Amino acid sequence: MKSLLENVLQKNQSTFRSVVDFNTATDKLLQLDFTAANKDLATEQIADTQKLSQYISKKLSAANAKYGIGGYGEDRVLYQRSSHFEAVALSGTPARSIHLGIDIWGAAGTRVFVPIGGTVHSFAYNENFGDYGATIILQHQIETVVFHTLYGHLSLEDLANMKEGKYISRGELLAHFGEPKENGNWPPHLHFQIIEDMRISKGDYPGVCSFNEREKYLKNCPDADLILNLMRYV
Repeated sequence: MKSLLENVLQKNQSTFRSVVDFNTATDKLLQLDFTAANKDLATEQIADTQKLSQYISKKLSAANAKYGIGGYGEDRVLYQRSSHFEAVALSGTPARSIHLGIDIWGAAGTRVFVPIGGTVHSFAYNENFGDYGATIILQHQIETVVFHTLYGHLSLEDLANMKEGKYISRGELLAHFGEPKENGNWPPHLHFQIIEDMRISKGDYPGVCSFNEREKYLKNCPDADLILNLMRYV
């Protein structure tokens, strides 16, 4: 059964603007698989940012695709590259591998637009290896429903003029895909996530959860394609 938020987003989907420049008539998307089922992805590629970037670039070039996309609810081997996602034995915290948003992979500097008007909830530079890097979170309200969108792996420069409470209009330029040195040491991409309840979090919210917590987190973070409306083009 769909939640109230999911129903509201689906109802208003035709009014949302594109998050990235994408011409539906001429541009191509390639769905990328980062699960254990992808035997083309070697351990050394996962561990090395440059090699992972080359792997993604080659995949996009071979498919003549402008962007790579996907990952919602995906159980990824990708997070083995960083201790940020490892299990913590003393606390009993399991490793995190379930992806809670959708990634759009492309060139550094790719422009990121706001699909729904909203205010800046918070922003931060989450600089740990494997983390979001430069991050912006917006708060929105449609009808009576309040929710949030998270934009991760951005250019650090995009945080310079951010201010909590600032209103960003639908279709307005928000940010750009960051370079590895500022985006958590990842190949350039946007992590886009819907979050219903931020609880006490500011400037950050888990984009990956453990397998045993997936039901709770996926409920609070519905499929980002409800806003992106891009997966139908893969």
